[in-house]
Amino acid sequence: MATTIFAPPGGGRTYLRDETVDSIDFSPRPDRPRPLRTRTFDDRSTFVGSLVGSFGLTWITYTYIVPFSGLVGFFVCWYLTFVLVYVGVTSLSSPRTVVVDRIVSAVVHAAAALTGLALAWAVAFPFFKGYHALFHMNFLTQDQHGVGPQDAYSHGGVLHAIVGTLIEIVFAVGVALPLGVGAAVFMSEVGGRLAWLVRTVVEAMTALPSIVAGLFIYTVLIVDLHFPKTGFTASMALAVMILPIIARASDVVLRVVPSGLREASLALGASRWQTVWRVVLPTVRPGLATALILGVARGVGETSPVLLTSGASTFMNTNPFNQPMNSLPLYTYTAVRSGEPRFIERGFASAAVLLTLVLALFVIARVLARQKVRA
Repeated sequence: MATTIFAPPGGGRTYLRDETVDSIDFSPRPDRPRPLRTRTFDDRSTFVGSLVGSFGLTWITYTYIVPFSGLVGFFVCWYLTFVLVYVGVTSLSSPRTVVVDRIVSAVVHAAAALTGLALAWAVAFPFFKGYHALFHMNFLTQDQHGVGPQDAYSHGGVLHAIVGTLIEIVFAVGVALPLGVGAAVFMSEVGGRLAWLVRTVVEAMTALPSIVAGLFIYTVLIVDLHFPKTGFTASMALAVMILPIIARASDVVLRVVPSGLREASLALGASRWQTVWRVVLPTVRPGLATALILGVARGVGETSPVLLTSGASTFMNTNPFNQPMNSLPLYTYTAVRSGEPRFIERGFASAAVLLTLVLALFVIARVLARQKVRA
């Protein structure tokens, strides 16, 4: 077979080429990223073996050698032992970079799992403590009028507290949302000398204790203006809590709007108000929905303001301007501190209903925020 000596252009190593081959490709191979997320069989075996081995080692040491006890301490020791064993086994067959990657991965996954476990436990705990009352449909369809703390779960419910919570939060949002968005528009779109003062006040009110908001409304509306304790006064106290949250979050999302959108609208002849109303606000509508969600989450679970301003009732009241109005946080607080086991369980059940109600409000706000803006 005939061969020829072939030297590539530009010099370099000389190759022997078979005459039957048409050509030789000297082009460099394209760079391919190293797959970081892939795990081989050895990697999975190392992980599972380290997990099982560390569990056995921790079980023997924690149970029979050291004088420790408790489930939480066992899991903490198991995790620390697993990290040490995992790092040691991985370092036998992998370079230092892979070992560091495994350590960081174990820490990050453990932190995420711990956070998710804490959240799941916080959500499931009220359902677990109040499931006897939740199993009765009358708990959601009746009020507590004429029902004592020791009565059976088949009598009474929290319908009056659910209705009161919805009415109070709707009135609070109706007052705080336009004021908060208006303050954010003033700070980000109008500006001027007063913008710095308004931003400082809003940031200071963000950390306002809830009891101070309740005392403010109690002093101004109930003591000075002689308003009765009703759902309206409670909603005003919640509005004081919600207002700085909505204003601060709305100001943040308004700042991220590209200035080119404003300049294009002004160049087409639109006024500043038309630019804000038709360009800026529709652009940040998902962000404004998030601000509303944060405000509702802050206000819907507050107990101190409604404790001072709304009074407590055991009957249904749909008029926020007449007679006391109960709410789920206030009902939960009253029931849990009563000392009666059945009433305490009703309090945990009402907390579970409050969690479900907040989740439903979040879902509704997200769905409305994702709708397309019509021209």
